[in-house]
Amino acid sequence: MAVVQSVNVGVPRENPWKTVPLTGIDKRPVGGPVAVTAPGPKGTGAVGLAGDRAYDVAHHGGADQAVYAYAREELDAWAARLGRPLAGGVFGENLTTRGLDVDGALIGERWRVGPDLLLEVSCPRIPCDTFRGWIAERGWLATFTEVARPGAYLRVLEPGEIRAGDPVVVTDRPAHDVTVSLAFRALTREPALLPRLLAADALPAEDLARVRRRLAGVDQARPAR
Repeated sequence: MAVVQSVNVGVPRENPWKTVPLTGIDKRPVGGPVAVTAPGPKGTGAVGLAGDRAYDVAHHGGADQAVYAYAREELDAWAARLGRPLAGGVFGENLTTRGLDVDGALIGERWRVGPDLLLEVSCPRIPCDTFRGWIAERGWLATFTEVARPGAYLRVLEPGEIRAGDPVVVTDRPAHDVTVSLAFRALTREPALLPRLLAADALPAEDLARVRRRLAGVDQARPAR
């Protein structure tokens, strides 16, 4: 059974890796239920979990990045590769899951978490300079991108409370084949995959617009969040 192993909320800390002064990447497991609601548009720093927020408001937070999930199994694989333990939340994820193929989830797939919360997979996480500095491994962004197991951002469709141990049930899967991992590969190192993303209309509007521009040869820049 797929479950939430831990619910993680950010602790504000100084950010020496970007021009913004603070970061919320230091996510730590919390006890008790946490309220999750739709945060509204990007630009305010609001995210889905009560008590958390984004500080690089141009690239993080908002409805399409309300919740970030990463699989415990993937953290364990990274821990073995890096030779050090990785606690839940260390990748900046709000939900550390177990028994759920987060990177194999389809864009637009919906998850019922606990009795009330309904989430929708929106897009992959694109690693940034804060993530590189936080993990502090040589060549980290290149390594993370090569593996292409980025974890998923999710929208909040129905609010609710969430706690460790809550079951995660996939309630709906769209008809296309665009997974989180495939979308990540297309948006980073494999632009030949970009045409396939057009089938995933649940991708954020800004991502779909960027895909169309790149396919038209107007915008060749790598996206960043």
